Amino acid sequence: MKTMTCKQLGGTCDTEFHATSIEEMAELSKKHAMEMIKNGDEPHTKAMREMQELMHFPEGMNAWYENKRKTFDRLPHAEFK
Repeated sequence: MKTMTCKQLGGTCDTEFHATSIEEMAELSKKHAMEMIKNGDEPHTKAMREMQELMHFPEGMNAWYENKRKTFDRLPHAEFK
């Protein structure tokens, strides 16, 4: 299990996510962002718009994802009970 924050994943806050893969981490981050946007959080709304813009450029999106994957891979494993 590894830990990343919303900020580490392109978001705007220090909420922590715990996952065993970058794919799982990205999904947790997305769910968090959607909830924050639903609650009217402007910083998360802005970050989501920026991510949606990046998705229009496959090279940029692939580079972003690869960067996050490398960050995830370098993180230490932690035990959670």
